[in-house]
Amino acid sequence: MLLLAMVWGLSIPVTKLGLITMPPLTLTALRFAVAIPCMILLLAGKKPLPWKALPAVAALGILGIGVGQVTQTFGVAGTSASIGTILSATIPLFIVLFAAIRLKQAVTLSQLLGVAAAFAGIVIVALENAGEAGADGTTALGPVWMLISAVAVAFYYVWSVELTNRYGTVVVATWSTVFGFAALLPWAGWEACHTSFELTGQAMAAAAYLGLAVTAAGLFLWLRILRDVPAPVAASVQYLQPVFGIAASAIMFGDRIGIQFMAGVVLILAGLATAVRAQRSK
Repeated sequence: MLLLAMVWGLSIPVTKLGLITMPPLTLTALRFAVAIPCMILLLAGKKPLPWKALPAVAALGILGIGVGQVTQTFGVAGTSASIGTILSATIPLFIVLFAAIRLKQAVTLSQLLGVAAAFAGIVIVALENAGEAGADGTTALGPVWMLISAVAVAFYYVWSVELTNRYGTVVVATWSTVFGFAALLPWAGWEACHTSFELTGQAMAAAAYLGLAVTAAGLFLWLRILRDVPAPVAASVQYLQPVFGIAASAIMFGDRIGIQFMAGVVLILAGLATAVRAQRSK
């Protein structure tokens, strides 16, 4: 879980590098174009996806990528860095909610307190640079897009557990990504036709990391974690992603890290420890 938090957390500064010369949806499409061939290779020897499962897996991919990724892109463009980070950090909260409803996973008070403490920590971390970034980049629809993305991505994760239990992690992850990529292509094609960009080596390296590490390896690892670890514990670990991302941004882009950042990290770790300890004590 910690490895996954680091891999996904580093996707933030890596995406920034790619966006220097590439528009967001085009970079996202390139990311999945890199990931899908590798994921398809892993289908060798696996049972094929039954025809009856095709509509559900297609809907899963369209929800997670066609809706979740597209609205997230619009949301990031329409919010300041601090507000966008806080809103994206609501994904684990929705995961816990949907898991309790659809997967019938029990949620203890200690786990809820751990999740709440971790969320408070990420708010503190995000607000450290609020005075510098301000809310000037926030539009009326930006936060709405971010919340829609958070709900879509969270439900995608929880729904994935149901489908992977029936048809296998590799099969569901691969085919849902293929269908999601197909839903994303029209958006990316429109953007590429109306936006000038340059396909540099740096952009290609960023797309390779996002495709291979974040999408292919990360998605398989996350779906496996959700099958073996209760949602409140798995969701709480996701709060470490912005910590890794901000730390990497400080190294790569010179972003400031102060006492408030460290206090937020301590609160996040305390929340994670509370959630994990509550699970082990059962």
